[in-house]
Amino acid sequence: MARTTDQPPPEEAGAHPAPVLSERDGGVLLLTLNRPDRLNAWTPGMAERLFALLREADDDPAVRAIVITGAGRAFCAGADMDTLSGISGARIEVDGRSMAAPARLRKPVVAAVNGSAAGVGLVLALFCDVRFAADDAKLTTSFSRRGLVAEYGAAWQLPRLVGQGRAMDLLLSSRVVLGAEARGMGLVDFSPPREDVLAEALSYAGVLASECSPRSMAAVKGQVLRAQEAGFDDAADESAGLMADAFAAEDFAEGIGSYLEKRPPRFPGLGARE
Repeated sequence: MARTTDQPPPEEAGAHPAPVLSERDGGVLLLTLNRPDRLNAWTPGMAERLFALLREADDDPAVRAIVITGAGRAFCAGADMDTLSGISGARIEVDGRSMAAPARLRKPVVAAVNGSAAGVGLVLALFCDVRFAADDAKLTTSFSRRGLVAEYGAAWQLPRLVGQGRAMDLLLSSRVVLGAEARGMGLVDFSPPREDVLAEALSYAGVLASECSPRSMAAVKGQVLRAQEAGFDDAADESAGLMADAFAAEDFAEGIGSYLEKRPPRFPGLGARE
């Protein structure tokens, strides 16, 4: 498989490490939050870089699936405390929709939560399409213990994953749950041992990249997101129209042909949004 990396020039790497590392292996793009000395605490620079890389990936036909993880022993320990202490007492406006970026992409985004995920770090994982978390990873909303609220749409997304009662528990108490408990409540989808979490997430993304139609996955993501606010009739009617489009598209012919010919599918990639 082709492997490409996106890192700062050597002369910059020592003084200013890239806040997010990018590496592509075949159709899978791995994005790594890269402040391991601060447990990958979230900063405006990290946010800007991650969202830019996600936008680029969505327009790159070579990218079929994306995995987000953290460097070192944490996924993301939440907002950087130095940043938070610097704005204490000030009214700061934020883009409340920004953390939904993974859900709004056309391509599947898999979270590989390799360690602690707190606050905004947990919200990032919540808006990924599929979540792997190490069985001993510590997950917490943390907001109520910092005098904050359910940030970046967490109050919308969390009940849809775990139900209202469990969402209230996690948001009100900010208690820590481990990956194994998180899987039991539907907060994450897989909870392998810590040493296996990234490999399993990459393997899963590799299957999406090599065996699933990018066009189909993009359509499904849009359907699921819209269906959360639509009634059944609207969702069913939309699916009927999308099915008609799918039957006429080349991906359907390729999917059937590859099955009958007992070979891997050769689906075209998704280019830039129209």
